[in-house]
Amino acid sequence: MGIASRLYRGETEFKIIAKRKRFYVVATVLVLISLASMLFRGFNQGVEFKGGATFQWPANGHTVSQARQLFEDLKLNEPIVQTVGRGTTTDLRVQTPPLTDAQVPQVVQAITERFPPVTKNQVASSSVGPAWGQQVTNKALQGLIGFLIAVIIYLSIRFEPKMAVAAIIGLLHDLVLAAGIYSLTQFVVTPSTVIALLTILGFSLYDAVVIFDKVQENTRGIAGGSATTYTEASELALNQSFMRSVNTTLIALLPVSGLLFVGAFLLGAGTLKDLSLALFVGLFAGAYSSIFLCTPLFVELKEREPQYKALTQRVLARRSGGTRTDRAAAAARSGTAAPVVLDKGETAAVGTGSTPVAAAPTATRRPAGGSANRKKGRPGRPGGKKR
Repeated sequence: MGIASRLYRGETEFKIIAKRKRFYVVATVLVLISLASMLFRGFNQGVEFKGGATFQWPANGHTVSQARQLFEDLKLNEPIVQTVGRGTTTDLRVQTPPLTDAQVPQVVQAITERFPPVTKNQVASSSVGPAWGQQVTNKALQGLIGFLIAVIIYLSIRFEPKMAVAAIIGLLHDLVLAAGIYSLTQFVVTPSTVIALLTILGFSLYDAVVIFDKVQENTRGIAGGSATTYTEASELALNQSFMRSVNTTLIALLPVSGLLFVGAFLLGAGTLKDLSLALFVGLFAGAYSSIFLCTPLFVELKEREPQYKALTQRVLARRSGGTRTDRAAAAARSGTAAPVVLDKGETAAVGTGSTPVAAAPTATRRPAGGSANRKKGRPGRPGGKKR
């Protein structure tokens, strides 16, 4: 049977939880790289966050370098110049630091003079103050905190608090990775980016809840047995839901890929790029964290509980054969008549029936000549005399 068929049947045996330390290391390295980039490189914030003015007009064959030269001649240093659109609909878009109300019409006039036949009506201009961006940031943080609180309450009621802890760690992991990608690539951070980051939290949570539900199903009442440990039952649940998580991620990535590669790179829609990149990275990070981070973390927390520690000890003792006393009792329960050698001071139930009987004391060794009370001439004995 091929690997694909086994994946769809949930018959794989990937040792994900057993090798969880490797995945912890991978997640830790990625998070540290993201944090280092955010600390030293920072973000390429859009005009909505740091304030400034934007101007957009038809390119008409003019280049980015020509537009940058115009704004430098106007003493507007460090302009961000990019093209928007493709083919005959290509526009030039320039972002500058904040301008006064008197400077904006002067820039529009300079554009029409430098890039004919562009008219004033074809130049779209907007100006945003930094206070508005601060409001967007505050609202985003409030939404994030409210979402995390709702997740903790829901998972604590629906499942248990330990699942909530593991899910929150996974969500923070996804957020840091997505933000780190924006810092490394220096993609512009806009309000669309914030919306996308909040969106991926919902997907990551959904994927984790699906696996948690299967883990809960496989481990229900397991503490009273001795056939499998909590880790092994959770590993089975993870393998059974592995393909479902992969399929969910792939289906979700199809429309996001359309937004990112078709809308952003082929059509040149910059706003779609701001939205789709965060979604694309977040979906991958969410799928990884729900399988390789959240579930192993939750299982590790559960294995610290006394009842599951005792379960693990029972299972391991059973698989290693247990003590001689355990083997003797097992032989009595199964009706095995084979002799059991006991250590000094051990007692065991032996017998051939379903009801065990106490072990008989060790018999006294007889002299070599036999019993002194045995009568000679007993019928049926060799060497006896007939009466």
